[in-house]
Amino acid sequence: MQYFPFLAGLLLMACGNPDGQRTAEISVSFSSGASDSALDGRLLLMLSSDPSGEPRFQIGTGLNTQLIFGMNVDGMAPGETRSFTGEEPGFPYADLTSVPPGEYRAQALLHVYETFNLSTGHTVKLPMDNGEGQQWNRSPGNLYSQPVTVQVTEDGISGLEIVMDQKIPPIPEPADTPWIKHIRIRSERLSEYWGRDMYLGAHVLLPKGFEEHPEARYPLMVFHGHFPSDFGGFRTEPPDPGLEPEYSERFDVEGYNIIQQQEAYDFYQRWTSPDFPRFLIIEIQHPTPYYDDSYAVNSASQGPYGDAITYELIPYIEEQFRGLGEGWARFLYGGSTGGWEALAVQVKYPEEYNGCFAACPDPIDFRAYCLTNIYEDQNAYWYDSEHKTLEVPAHRDYLGHIQSTVREQNHLEAVLGDKSRSGQQWDIWEATYSPQGADGYPERIWDKHSGEINREVAEYWRENYDLRHILERDWEKLGPSLRGKIHIYCGDMDNYYLNNAVYLMEDFLEQTTDPYYEGEVLYGDRAEHCWNGDPELPNHISRLRYNSMYVPKIMDRIAQSAPPGADLESWRYR
Repeated sequence: MQYFPFLAGLLLMACGNPDGQRTAEISVSFSSGASDSALDGRLLLMLSSDPSGEPRFQIGTGLNTQLIFGMNVDGMAPGETRSFTGEEPGFPYADLTSVPPGEYRAQALLHVYETFNLSTGHTVKLPMDNGEGQQWNRSPGNLYSQPVTVQVTEDGISGLEIVMDQKIPPIPEPADTPWIKHIRIRSERLSEYWGRDMYLGAHVLLPKGFEEHPEARYPLMVFHGHFPSDFGGFRTEPPDPGLEPEYSERFDVEGYNIIQQQEAYDFYQRWTSPDFPRFLIIEIQHPTPYYDDSYAVNSASQGPYGDAITYELIPYIEEQFRGLGEGWARFLYGGSTGGWEALAVQVKYPEEYNGCFAACPDPIDFRAYCLTNIYEDQNAYWYDSEHKTLEVPAHRDYLGHIQSTVREQNHLEAVLGDKSRSGQQWDIWEATYSPQGADGYPERIWDKHSGEINREVAEYWRENYDLRHILERDWEKLGPSLRGKIHIYCGDMDNYYLNNAVYLMEDFLEQTTDPYYEGEVLYGDRAEHCWNGDPELPNHISRLRYNSMYVPKIMDRIAQSAPPGADLESWRYR
């Protein structure tokens, strides 16, 4: 039974307890020492049979996930008790009464929400990012308890009281160095939308000779991706000599931490070599109350992040650090979320940037929204069949072995937060692509419980965020501005099936564009997620070289497209 815990729980409910009923009641409160104010948020209860760490760090959709249950709380006061009784949604068990007997460690956490009065007239409650990049289990200000050992019996669990007496502390801001500077600006556009001060930030990598060459003005490389705590992959010293090697389960590589430090040092050496072009590189911080980053486009439920980044943040950086400040000298790149952003920003702002390098992008054609066609499929969780049921997979390895399904991932999100508030992948796609509902939250692309697809929402997605559809619809207008600017790379065994949408995009770009797009689409044989276009090196190495691998292509693009009179000299010093 250990391999089928859900089945074990069902059998227990049917046979282990004579009346078939199991009790469940766990009471949760927080102390005034943790917070002296009433709080709104998502109250989470976790149970774990794995003693290796805190339960809050053991929740996921893989085979090793532990148990979690969730409820909303409004105005929960210090000392006030809220009880989990089996009515609350759970994952991977549907509810608390389904948990098999055994010894567990229990932990509670309150993911705190704030109230926003949007310019749309709606009032919504959402978790504000607090410098961690929208991570519910480590967001500063969230309350939590220490784990306590509990026994679940054949009759269930009751009588347990958990007190959250801990508060996650603030995260120190990174310090400036001679090479890396950190900026944060108040965005007028975003502040107006959200009804409160909202900020954008960036980590800026300066070129060699920045202080010694005040006459130089520089091209800009924009590295899009998830929330960066600091500029990554840059190190001015060799790997720590006493560093204990750590194994990477993802890449099946021993000592990957040492490899990462070596690659960061190697990049520093390339960056400061005499022949390396002098650029500015930025990594943007733009977390929203829905996710660790905004997807860098304007959207109904998140506001004008695309305009704020392109017309506020980037000009500010270029002014502060002597950027050239013109579209021909700006380039976009990134992988996964960052890959979608690089392509989307290039499409949405075709004249403001001179090329994108989109690796393993999130779905760029919603006929292949991972493995779902949102325009034709009836259900996102189950394949259509009259006589059998088969779930739609969500994650595989390079041999096709499946670790999770679309239903499982969405059901976990429903536990972490309703109304697209989980802070996870499927919910941020809704928060970005969907129209705003009457309650101020994003409209669902499909029913979170059943998987039934909403055709009206799908049509809205098509017209506003399906990048292949937008390019095909508007190519007569966009094509002349995008020639030579689109470069897409993806492994043909991407873990999330993202290569399927790339195939559809390639069909359009290669076969039907007039004028021809003059870019490239490449695939990595048996390569998993985040393959970024290097056919020679394994992905665990090439993914550490984003900041230099596209530079030769960028230099070629500048040579081909810089307008007459453009500054091609001041930044080419040795």
